[in-house]
Amino acid sequence: MNIILKTASVLALAATAALAFSSQSFAWDKKEVKVGVVGENNEQWKPIIKKLKEEGVDLQIVKFNDYQLPNRALEDGDIDLHACMTGKFLNTESKDHGYHLKAIGTTLIAPLGVYSKKIKSLSELKDGDSIAIPSDPITTGRALRVLESNKIITIKDNAGWTPSKADITSNPKNIKFYWVDPGNAYAAMDDVAASFINGGFASDHGLVLKRDAIAYENTEGWGLDNPFVNIIASREKEADKPLFKHIVDLYHTKEVADIITTQYKGAIFPAFKY
Repeated sequence: MNIILKTASVLALAATAALAFSSQSFAWDKKEVKVGVVGENNEQWKPIIKKLKEEGVDLQIVKFNDYQLPNRALEDGDIDLHACMTGKFLNTESKDHGYHLKAIGTTLIAPLGVYSKKIKSLSELKDGDSIAIPSDPITTGRALRVLESNKIITIKDNAGWTPSKADITSNPKNIKFYWVDPGNAYAAMDDVAASFINGGFASDHGLVLKRDAIAYENTEGWGLDNPFVNIIASREKEADKPLFKHIVDLYHTKEVADIITTQYKGAIFPAFKY
């Protein structure tokens, strides 16, 4: 066999092997994956949806208007994954309700901000003013920590990452707290001196954290051990599913990071390395 025929034969074998590898790589055990989210801005999923479609997988975004609903839906099998909450909230919900859910990858970090139509700084709060706080325990704790860092209240030393109202030891301005559904925190601004609004809902209403918030939490560090980092979650028994790990890998790319950075205008940041 001459050198030309040998070369052609090698190239043909290489092409066949590459095609076989490609087909094997994309032979996922599911052709449809439903991912639960909260909020309207989910642009970072578009390149992932496109790439998975090329691999024969239809990724569908399922929108919820409450942070507790996706956990129930995931536990019941109505969705396959969700990507809309912190690992801390997931673990708390799983413990409280007996869910069998697990964080399998990080997504983004959204510092909690407090917004107002009436004051420009928390230092302007008057005696007896009111503040709206999203009612879920995790956001409540985060909000109280922001108020503590701005010297509005003091909290017990051993209260942990997410204290409750019972952990407040001093409230010198007699601030009144109103617990609201997270989706109603923006509307509450009309009735209170200030309102804490989760990052996704703030972005939905055109609020930019570093431009519009009168105060926000300092969040540092990546990884599942940071309670404020948002995560992708699956059912425990499917946490090692290759397709789901592949989805996490597709999320952890520069393309997705760039979309998060530009789409949310500094309100939300990528919480992964790429």
